[in-house]
Amino acid sequence: MSWGTELWDQFDSLDKHTQWGIDFLERYAKFVKERIEIEQNYAKQLRNLVKKYCPKRSSKDEEPRFTSCVAFFNILNELNDYAGQREVVAEEMAHRVYGELMRYAHDLKTERKMHLQEGRKAQQYLDMCWKQMDNSKKKFERECREAEKAQQSYERLDNDTNATKADVEKAKQQLNLRTHMADENKNEYAAQLQNFNGEQHKHFYVVIPQIYKQLQEMDERRTIKLSECYRGFADSERKVIPIISKCLEGMVLAAKSVDERRDSQMVVDSFKSGFEPPGDFPFEDYSQHIYRTISDGTISASKQESGKVDAKTTVGKAKGKLWLFGKKPKGTALEDFSHLPPEQRRKKLQQRIDELNRELQKESDQKEALNKMKDVYEKNPQMGDPGSLQPKLAETMNNIDRLRMEIHKNEAWLSEVEGKTGGRGDRRHSSDINHLVTQGRESPEGSYTDDANQEVRGPPQQHGHHNEFDDDFEDDDPLPAIGHCKAIYPFDGHNEGTLAMKEGEVLYIIEEDKGDGWTRARRQNGS
Repeated sequence: MSWGTELWDQFDSLDKHTQWGIDFLERYAKFVKERIEIEQNYAKQLRNLVKKYCPKRSSKDEEPRFTSCVAFFNILNELNDYAGQREVVAEEMAHRVYGELMRYAHDLKTERKMHLQEGRKAQQYLDMCWKQMDNSKKKFERECREAEKAQQSYERLDNDTNATKADVEKAKQQLNLRTHMADENKNEYAAQLQNFNGEQHKHFYVVIPQIYKQLQEMDERRTIKLSECYRGFADSERKVIPIISKCLEGMVLAAKSVDERRDSQMVVDSFKSGFEPPGDFPFEDYSQHIYRTISDGTISASKQESGKVDAKTTVGKAKGKLWLFGKKPKGTALEDFSHLPPEQRRKKLQQRIDELNRELQKESDQKEALNKMKDVYEKNPQMGDPGSLQPKLAETMNNIDRLRMEIHKNEAWLSEVEGKTGGRGDRRHSSDINHLVTQGRESPEGSYTDDANQEVRGPPQQHGHHNEFDDDFEDDDPLPAIGHCKAIYPFDGHNEGTLAMKEGEVLYIIEEDKGDGWTRARRQNGS
């Protein structure tokens, strides 16, 4: 099947068909471009969605811990990777399909234009040959008519008896001339006809088939290119399917990783205060004075009034310590986390100690590496100056000492918390229904309140041992420690206001140096 033999007379139709083919190619390219834009917008919207719902982590405390949250953030990460694969699809289509189509369409237009110009030139040349043949034919026809007229004129004069011999001779010469010219035009016409027939045969059997064959090959290549682009369009999507499948598998695994029991335990770990539930309220018998005798009524009333005052005072002291459903402590966070409940404080201190131990290990490793380098420099001076490492070694030693002090300080706080937590199980609340003094909701030792003066540090008063005199002369709470220090040399401390210390002794700092060179400190035993 060849266009040159089957469609030899359909030049205009082939012109329209090839133009339609290029238009269709460009239309498909436009389709691919719009698909690329959809993929790009889809990927962009997915990334914006992920960015919108990803946590803005300003600190480690805000990192997600619950398995449901971690799973959701893993799903967001997988979705972000999925968006990246949509971008890969768009890039692959733009490079392999759309770009290739646009380049090929440009080349196709140029090639088509060249073939059609060749076809038009061949047709113009054949038309020119036909005009030459037609002109020679018309000229030959005209000369034949003139020859016939000359012959008729000659015959008329030859038969006319009145015609002179000169007229007859002249008519004969004219006949011979016209006959000669008719023969020449006949030969010219025959030659032109033969030439035209040859060019026409060449045109329809050689030139046009060749041009149409090139147009056919061009159109078939266009069809093949479309087929390749269709395949490339699908391959761009198929290449990312394994990665997209992994993203989806990751989402499924994230969903399977959700553990409701673990999340419940995390809630306990996050909010457990370490306090014990409050004890029962004691029964307050206000009817006893009704049954007392008149003789001891004054004494009873005095005792009863004293009991009432103590009860109100005690209730007032304990009122601020309803820790279970009361307000949380106000103020900024303290270094020793004393503003937190015991259990949370213990966890925070343990986390800080672990972090300090890791930093200490890094500094120790760095010190060991510097010492090894120093030994190498001392053995091989050409490799470096050992003295150049001394500032770094000194800095590392200072960091190690600082970290050890910090660890010791936090371990002291941790021991304090663990000691209080361990002794809490031996505490008991009074439940004597005849107790005249209300102890209120006794908060466990080490609890926090809104008012620091309301904190009860001792065990609850037992029945019959409450003494107003003891309350009036009760020692004030010791000042809180703001840090600790380590004695680097012994000091006798004979002068008034000074504190004796031994080398290596750790002291709590309760007041910083205000500029006079003195710092208030307290021993671990409280002195």
